[in-house]
Parts: sequence; C-alpha cells; structure tokens
Amino acid sequence: MKKRILIVDDSPLYTELVKNIVNGLQGFEICATAGDPYEAVAAIEKLKPDMLILDVELPVLGGAKFLRKLIPQYAIPVIACTTHKGMAATMLAAGAADFVLKPNGSALEEFRAALGSALANAANLREITCEGKVYKLRRTAERPTAVDRRLILIGGSAGSTDALPVLLKGFDSSMPPTAVTLHLPPGYTQLFVERLKKESKLNVQRAEDGISLETGMIVIAEGAKHMRITQSTSGYVIRSAEGEKISGHCPSVDVLFSSAAELKADRMIAVMLTGMGYDGADGMLKLRQAGAYTIGQDEKTSMVYGMPRAAFEAGAVAKQCGLGSISFNIRKKLMEWK
Repeated sequence: MKKRILIVDDSPLYTELVKNIVNGLQGFEICATAGDPYEAVAAIEKLKPDMLILDVELPVLGGAKFLRKLIPQYAIPVIACTTHKGMAATMLAAGAADFVLKPNGSALEEFRAALGSALANAANLREITCEGKVYKLRRTAERPTAVDRRLILIGGSAGSTDALPVLLKGFDSSMPPTAVTLHLPPGYTQLFVERLKKESKLNVQRAEDGISLETGMIVIAEGAKHMRITQSTSGYVIRSAEGEKISGHCPSVDVLFSSAAELKADRMIAVMLTGMGYDGADGMLKLRQAGAYTIGQDEKTSMVYGMPRAAFEAGAVAKQCGLGSISFNIRKKLMEWK
C-alpha cells in the first residue's frame, strides 16, 4: 500500500515540483495539497494522510508553530523543507522527522535524492519527538475507520481519594479512556497516581497537556491545573493548564464536565463521587442534556454527600447508587452501546 502524502506549501511552482518527484517514487503518492495551515487542517481531517511535506515559511502560522499544534493531535512523519538551512534545528525540535533544503535550480537532482531518502526513512519511524515529548506514530493499518467516542468522566472531592480506588476495582484494560478530576492539592497528584497504579495495576497517568487518550488509560487532573477534553481526528486529547478557580476550585469538575459536554456526548458516562460543595453539578447537567449517561454516588456510601447531592437536586443524575455498584452500572451501559 502506498504512503499517502499531503504537501503543505504556498508556492504553486514548488508544489508542482514536489508532486512530480513524489509521484515518481515507488511506494508514495500525493493525496492532496494545501496552501496554508487552515487548508492543511481541513485536508488532514478529511483525508488522514500518512505523511506531510511541509514548507517552513507558511503564511499566518509558520511551519514550526503549525507542527507544535499538529503532532500532539495527529502524530505522523513530517518532512520540513525550506531555503534556510538555519531553520533545521527549530523544525526538528518542533516534531519534523527530517529536514530537506529546497533546490536553487542547479541542485534539482540532489533535492530529488534527498527528498526520496527522507521519505523512505520517515516511513519506517515508530515514534516522533515534539518539544521534548515522545508520540507514537499511527500506522495506516492501525487507524480505525471510525473514532471510538466512548469516554468515562469522574469528579469528586472529600473522600474521593478513597472512593476512586474502590470504583476502579471494577475496571480493566479494556475500558474506555477515563478522565478524573478530584480536588487534589498541588504536589499530591503523582503520589496519588502511584498509589492507584499499585492498587489497581491499571494504566494511570497524571494529566499533561497534549496527551491522547487511549483505551484502558486513566488520567488524573494535576493539582492547581484545570483539565479539559478536546477532540482530534484520532480521538480525545487532554488539555491541562493553570487558571482561575471555577466553582471554587482548580482543578474544577465543572471545567472537565463542561468541556466534554461541548463534544458529541452520547457515548460518554459521567460519575460524581463523594465531595463537599457543588462543583460539577452544572457540568454534569450539561452532559446529561447532551446525551451522556450520568451516575451519582448515593448518600449512604458518600463520606460527604455534597457534590452528589447538588448534582442530583439539579436534575443532572440519571442513576444514583452505592459506590460498590457504580462500576457495574458503567459496564452495563457500555454493553448497551456495543
């Protein structure tokens, strides 16, 4: 199967040159061209190319900035091209798999050979580094024909650091990705992550900006940073950043739930665990109104029946049950969606 390549360059002359070169190489073909970052994003979302040949001097955004935004969401090999040799280090650090100088007229054959070599080497890559973070490349055969939109969202506060491990006893590596916001203090998140790893043997991670969610992954919001859910062409992506307190907290459950409610939510499950206050009630109501299935921990098993009560009284809870029954109800709903 040929590798499908998108050319991103605002020069029609150069674009035509590259098209002729690539279409003459065995194992590669041009699937589309784009003259600016906006056209490129539209083409990527529609065509899902295997590789990019990217001009460094892109209009509006610039090649390096475009790469820093692209790679965390759609990790594929990118060959950067420019007339400025000094840009090589910048582009490679931003996530380019290789760097090739554009021809000056007399070096056309050298350019043809260099581009062919770069494409051949990039086609065998398994991962790529962007701004110091390593991303596993998606191979053509591994790309799903449809993105799995199932997602589990969990919020809580007082008592939830003990409630969550109980809930996770009903989870395994086949579960949809799970995003968790608890009211954890700064500096405590990694300790809690390590505790959950030991107790559950699950793939538990601390939230970092740009993480792509995968099946079986459980991501815990960083203390003093809001966690949001966004969507790329290949699935859900975590956004983690400092911000003002929302509903009295940072991280805020309302921020997590509300961000997910802005997406297509009819394959999402939201859970409200024990906690003091009202954070998360508004966001959970938005999720339920958007089609998500919502579960609230009952008063009997809650250490503090504050956040679950606020959500229940707001009409945000579809199912209220004891802590020990939450994972059963999650799995039951997931089975209905198969």
